[in-house]
Amino acid sequence: MFVVVPPRVLLLDVAGPIEVLRKTNLEQEAVRFDVIYVGPLPEVRCSIGLAIAGIAPLPERLPDGALVVIAGSADLPLGGSKAARALDAVHEAKIVGWLKHAIRPGIRLASICSGALLAARAGLLDGHDCTTHHACIAELSQLAPCARVKDNRLFVEDGERLTSAGITAGIDMMLHVVVQHAGHPVALAVARYLVVYLRRGAGDPQISPWLEGRNHIHPAVHRAQDAIAADPTRTWSVDKLAAVSASSARNLSRLFNDHAGMSVIDYVSRMRVALAREMLTNSRLGMDTIAERAGFGSARQMRRVWRRFHDVPPGRLRNARQHGHASTDIG
Repeated sequence: MFVVVPPRVLLLDVAGPIEVLRKTNLEQEAVRFDVIYVGPLPEVRCSIGLAIAGIAPLPERLPDGALVVIAGSADLPLGGSKAARALDAVHEAKIVGWLKHAIRPGIRLASICSGALLAARAGLLDGHDCTTHHACIAELSQLAPCARVKDNRLFVEDGERLTSAGITAGIDMMLHVVVQHAGHPVALAVARYLVVYLRRGAGDPQISPWLEGRNHIHPAVHRAQDAIAADPTRTWSVDKLAAVSASSARNLSRLFNDHAGMSVIDYVSRMRVALAREMLTNSRLGMDTIAERAGFGSARQMRRVWRRFHDVPPGRLRNARQHGHASTDIG
């Protein structure tokens, strides 16, 4: 992964998302994220006045399959001067020129906050759904008139383009990347560490079911939720989960209602429906096979449980997704 560090870089645009990757590397060994910081300058002063050094030059060529992340910039850094903006503009133009020749098919491009404006100036968002910080939406629309600019979105994924809204939304976007490469259980563990549970998926105005009910810090409930998320298809009883969480069944039931806002069985059902929804929208498996792989006894049982959480039946949802009438999410 290559993180482009522009002048006046918003420190949280870099620190938040990359902290997600650091913790992901510690949580598991199957997937490793290596990060290289690049830019037109070897050192920049960030949004809060600290100097960031050790920035490598913009590479002549990117390796196949690379992910390039463009961080955003502050209008005026803490203790900064407006007079320095003219020189900053020269270095930003260097980034734009580099993006034009460096980003090719097979290279994923992600932007955080106003980083989308640099991508737009390079013509890399044309024809794509995209978003940015709410204060930059109008400017993004002007810079990328051929893009489909979305507001009120934490992040948007469209092909090889990922764009996120203001500052901390970069954490949500990077959690999404972790889901894709390392899976939901790892992303959940990282989100728990960062205390960012109530997060949404790409273009989704609703809370992701994988993170719903995690906006608490009770360790016993988290232990049970982690076990369910790691294997939703297992036959989970309250007694089994009580043993996992080192609690009594009665106490765990009370704790779930108090801290997760739902019963233990409801949480298990939500995880199974979320798993079924992923298979429904990302595979051609039949309903019976999906129901079995999601932990339901039959397709009929799956539909009955599904109706408790979704207004649209599973078959109609699949048809809508296949015809491009629904937005994507991570749940």
